[in-house]
Amino acid sequence: MPANKTYPSHKNANGEVDDEFYPLIRKYKDGRIERFMSSFVPASEDPAASRGVATRDVVVDQGTGVSVRLFLPAQAAEAGTRLPLVVYVHGGSFCTESAFSRTYHRYATSLAASAGALIVSVEYRLAPEYPVPTSYDDTWAALRWVASLSDPWLAKYADPSRTFLAGDSAGGNIVYHTAVRATHDDSIMDIQGLVMVHPFFWGPERLPAEKVLDGDAMFPPVWVDKLWPFVTAGGAGNDDPRINPPDEEIALLTGRRVLVAVAEKDTLRDRGRQFVCSMRRCGWVDGSLTVVESEGEDHGFHLYAPLRATSKKLMKSIVQFINHRATLPSPAMVIPEGSAETMLGVPSRPFKDIFGYGMRMKRWSGTSFGLKVGRAKASTTSYGLPLKQARTFGDPVSAPTSVRFVMRNCF
Repeated sequence: MPANKTYPSHKNANGEVDDEFYPLIRKYKDGRIERFMSSFVPASEDPAASRGVATRDVVVDQGTGVSVRLFLPAQAAEAGTRLPLVVYVHGGSFCTESAFSRTYHRYATSLAASAGALIVSVEYRLAPEYPVPTSYDDTWAALRWVASLSDPWLAKYADPSRTFLAGDSAGGNIVYHTAVRATHDDSIMDIQGLVMVHPFFWGPERLPAEKVLDGDAMFPPVWVDKLWPFVTAGGAGNDDPRINPPDEEIALLTGRRVLVAVAEKDTLRDRGRQFVCSMRRCGWVDGSLTVVESEGEDHGFHLYAPLRATSKKLMKSIVQFINHRATLPSPAMVIPEGSAETMLGVPSRPFKDIFGYGMRMKRWSGTSFGLKVGRAKASTTSYGLPLKQARTFGDPVSAPTSVRFVMRNCF
């Protein structure tokens, strides 16, 4: 949605406002919620109704009402080959928007048509009525449903070996945590890739660029500071690792590839850059980590101006990422000769005693093996991982152009 710098009064004919996050959501003191979002679009199994993409809604959890909208590109399906499977989680700061809204219906349709992929767009419950972590749990329920392949479209058209998690803004945060959670559940297919567009991360202290007031920013830092306590119903502050993930958690990410997109004018841009730096410290190298920066753009621009050149470039990057056949697994999935503890560079005592996780082995592909990590009791001690596999940050010339700006902005 475009930025609107004229903020309505905190008092109007409809009552007094308690929490104001315009242009997303407004909560009144009497408990009423007012959301600002695009209109809803019905699903249609007739591909002619929407750019050659058939759509269908499915309730995946009768108890909670969590549902998904499937997007099937008819031409790709008719080709007879299995399609990449993308589980998409919409943005909206955890408190607004919908998989059924015009904005996200249009975007998922475009992604399905452009990538020739079967998209499963998740309709999760929103804060503040359903505070975080409800959105995490709903997305997890949707992923488990996808993994069952119980839906006829999934069973007939999807290629589970090419499963991607993708999301923007709050959705980028949610798919990150979903990917971490998937590493320790054998019922979930291996995740081929993770796409995070303008991911919602923050922290208790401002990064240098966040201390500079930008009157043109869609979401000013003071606004972002208040959002996480709001969507967690006061249960967490900005030091919460769910929006400020530590390196030792990022190191648990499996899958073969990750794409992170940031926008030059986005208030959250340096958090995305910081996340990329953490990944590189944990061993993610060129070929497994793709970074896309959109110059001159703000948060979520691609959703509201899809025909802009920068939007088309971002879409092209994501489509190429989905359709690229990777050969190299992620750092967490490779075990060289010797023990896993030696590879990770951590003391030889049990893995779960260090990170709060239990370790087990799972075959990845061919003759290589990967780590699958099971959640155990949380540990109060953390250890950083070494830079054994990471490229030296001080050598920007040898790095691809797409990631040079990240190396100049590691904090």
